Amino acid sequence: MKMTSIKMKNILNKRLASPDFRTSFNRDKDLFRIEWKNTKKGMNVKLPQVIAKYNAQGEAAIDELVNHIKEALAIMNEEHQLKGMEKHIFPVIRSTSFPTKTNGGKQLVTKDHTAETRIFYALDLGKSYRLIDEEILEKEGWTKERMHENALFNLRSLPMDYKVDRVRENDFYFIATQDGYDASRILYDAFLEEMKAKCVGDLAVAVPHQDVLILADITNDTGYDILAQMTMKFFAEGRIPITSLSFIYEDKTLEPIFILAKNKPKKVKNKADDGKND
Repeated sequence: MKMTSIKMKNILNKRLASPDFRTSFNRDKDLFRIEWKNTKKGMNVKLPQVIAKYNAQGEAAIDELVNHIKEALAIMNEEHQLKGMEKHIFPVIRSTSFPTKTNGGKQLVTKDHTAETRIFYALDLGKSYRLIDEEILEKEGWTKERMHENALFNLRSLPMDYKVDRVRENDFYFIATQDGYDASRILYDAFLEEMKAKCVGDLAVAVPHQDVLILADITNDTGYDILAQMTMKFFAEGRIPITSLSFIYEDKTLEPIFILAKNKPKKVKNKADDGKND
């Protein structure tokens, strides 16, 4: 049976049925929304991405999504504070198209990263996390600089284990611990410098979605082609896609690049200082 957006919407409605929730469906954008009736806090789900994952994984993809939605909605209905939770604050990488305000209109705490990516900050709550907004920061007397330094300190405590594949004389390294911060490891300067020192060719980096960081020691044109195909595939399959572009890491700077088949990469024109890896 071919899965359509309407069928997927009906499945989610049935699995998430509750007198406390309200759902809606934007047919033009293939967007499913579920929110609390009393507060109107909720989340949007892009159905084409869910369908793609369902086609690859079957019912397990729906089970994972439903659990994620329930956990996220539960967190939205709780009050949280930063005091005493300093060790549970981490940076998260998102696309620059990712909303910078909550559904309730609160401004999220962000920091520029590259022309393709932006840094947000999360309060880790175990099975899920809550993005931190500026209202919480002001209420507890934190500055954005303190938030950033605290988050990076915690990031450095995470394991940096990776798997390696060698394809056509190019080495590809994958970090995919599924802890929610795999892509965030792109912010760990010392790790990138260590990987750069190991490279024979160019160090390319990609964050196609939240749950993977790809690093590649590119020694020939074929390596760029492989990376482009790999990044696009991961981007299409990820639950929270970030960018299908890759980056060249050089002089502690991330330069977004377009990779054209059978050609060397072409750098994307970037705003001054946008490519700096803070």
